[in-house]
Amino acid sequence: MKFFHHPGFAAPIGRHMVPVGKPALVAAAVRKLLPHIEIVEPTPVGIADLLRVHRPEYVEAVRTGDPRSLAESQRFPWSTELFASVCLTNGGVLAAARQALEDGASAVLANGFHHASSDQGEGYCTFNGLLVALEALRAEKKITTAAVLDLDLHYGNGTAMLASTRPWLHALSIYGNDYWENRSYRDVRARYHVDGPNHLSVPLVPTLSGDRDNMLEILEDQLPWLVSKGRPELILYQAGVDLLREDPFSPLDLGPEDLLERDRIVFEFAKREGIPIAWTLAGGCAPDIGKVIEAHLNTAMACSDTFSHAVSKMRRELVL
Repeated sequence: MKFFHHPGFAAPIGRHMVPVGKPALVAAAVRKLLPHIEIVEPTPVGIADLLRVHRPEYVEAVRTGDPRSLAESQRFPWSTELFASVCLTNGGVLAAARQALEDGASAVLANGFHHASSDQGEGYCTFNGLLVALEALRAEKKITTAAVLDLDLHYGNGTAMLASTRPWLHALSIYGNDYWENRSYRDVRARYHVDGPNHLSVPLVPTLSGDRDNMLEILEDQLPWLVSKGRPELILYQAGVDLLREDPFSPLDLGPEDLLERDRIVFEFAKREGIPIAWTLAGGCAPDIGKVIEAHLNTAMACSDTFSHAVSKMRRELVL
């Protein structure tokens, strides 16, 4: 099994609430505790890849820093290194998606994608690497349909907007914080979205009966929607860990063990349906970075436990 990471994922943006060094810590933990997983460095996407999803003036703003307001619309301070960094993280999503098509499962150890729309960034997401990867694969004629499963704490508004003009894509966002116009809404009852035939949003409202059971029940109920109009050829999974009770944005009472069970359900669903799946890091601003790394490592272990045998079987069949 191959996961993708590059030291260049960490843009030098200085002190920031988003832990830009987190991907390197997750990669180190995977190397130590899951040595059978190979960590591979991806190559960056090119401007042509970005332009399939994003408007030229926005891509140029991020590349040059002009106009600065547009270059910083994702709420990161712009620097000359930012463009190279986000091209690498988007390249990581594409590499993981390609690998999943071969092996059944893969991952990119980077985050920051699902809030970006065609004409700007939002919520610490510069380019929507999920759509960049899928459009690249469609251009290569490797897929014709796909799905995005977004289980980040925040609603994947950018992905939903991009999906609305792409009938070949199904996007499901199950979220505990709303997100719209670069603003997070802790109370998911504060606003509601107009979903479309191929993009669905389902809020997680805190319950007295327990957030774990509620989350898992909603997940089990909604996953079949991804295949309700035909089996997609690939799933990209935003495996958010900002649902943890320690996260400053989270109103939910969830621990690493709860997210591990969530991940197991997702990977078992993909395996059962025969759909390749690639996942990304997402969210995670808890003060104790150890809790964040533990939750991400749990996703890696759930993926490995579910697919390692399948990957070995697939490779044996290819050899034979």
